[in-house]
Amino acid sequence: MIGAAGAVAAGAALTPVVFAATDSAAQDSGSSTSGTTTESFPETRSAAATGTDAVSGSFPIGYVGVRWSGAEAGAAIRVQQADGTAGEWQSLSSGCATLDSGGTALVPVGSVSGYELKAPGTVESLAIDTKHGPKREAKVPADATRVRGVAYLSRAAWGADESKRFKADGTENSPTKYYPAQTITVHHTDTQNDDPDPAATVRAIYEYHAVTLDWGDIGYHFLIDEAGRVYEGRYSGDDGIPAHDKDGNVVTAFHVGGYNSGNLGIALLGTLVDQGPTHAAQASLTALIRVLDRYHGFDPQAKVTYTNPVNAVTKDVTTVSGHRDWLQTDCPGSTMYALLDAVRADAATSGKS
Repeated sequence: MIGAAGAVAAGAALTPVVFAATDSAAQDSGSSTSGTTTESFPETRSAAATGTDAVSGSFPIGYVGVRWSGAEAGAAIRVQQADGTAGEWQSLSSGCATLDSGGTALVPVGSVSGYELKAPGTVESLAIDTKHGPKREAKVPADATRVRGVAYLSRAAWGADESKRFKADGTENSPTKYYPAQTITVHHTDTQNDDPDPAATVRAIYEYHAVTLDWGDIGYHFLIDEAGRVYEGRYSGDDGIPAHDKDGNVVTAFHVGGYNSGNLGIALLGTLVDQGPTHAAQASLTALIRVLDRYHGFDPQAKVTYTNPVNAVTKDVTTVSGHRDWLQTDCPGSTMYALLDAVRADAATSGKS
């Protein structure tokens, strides 16, 4: 629940049935008459490796997910081009994802034939290709899906392969659990800026989170690319309400270790340390926060006491916070973090219009 340090009324929340709708549906009723269409997506291919020996891929490698158990200092990667040319060593840092010990990173590498790592302790890596694999057909909503006027790409629409959520024996790796929403946390993905294929990057993040980090799914509830497109993240059921169950409770995701239950996570694609988000991305972030605030009755500028419903651990934060307000991390990047006051103010003002 929200603590006395900044209680907010839940009575202002919109009813769950009108939270999501399609363009062909009346947004005030929440009903949907839209059908589906069939689209093709490249099948995500990945290959796991352990240790720091050179790895050669059997497919063009576009991303490398890395996890190591030692200190972050000294961790690095260099890639090998198809002609055998080795690149320069590139330092690795845990830009958003955090572990209890050690470090982790998702590195966009373009399209390379292999890589080599340096990192202390136990090292695990995953070569990922989300662009060149065999085509996989999927049913996608025929009409644009919206969250109270904010268009978003459903999991099907960005090419999520739902089989990634399951273990080899068919059991779900991270079964869904739901709790009342208390806060919203903003992240950046610490991936490339000016991304030519953000949907491919979302699929890579999904593979990295679900497989390399063994979370069983993508860690965020929503993601936003530089064009302002919003992507549905963590699987929350088949009721058509992104991030929520039919009663308006939030599915537990994996974006703030130790403080995930009841905490909505929104990630901006890119690295926002030395530069801020695009105008389109910031506008979509503000609009999405406004929608979620109205739905849950939040004041985005309020000081609240988050209480973990699983273990009763508490944390004093602003209703809309940055990842670094919870844990020791640079996320959501220095420049983005400095903009959060403006985002909160804009969300609060637009919510009163």
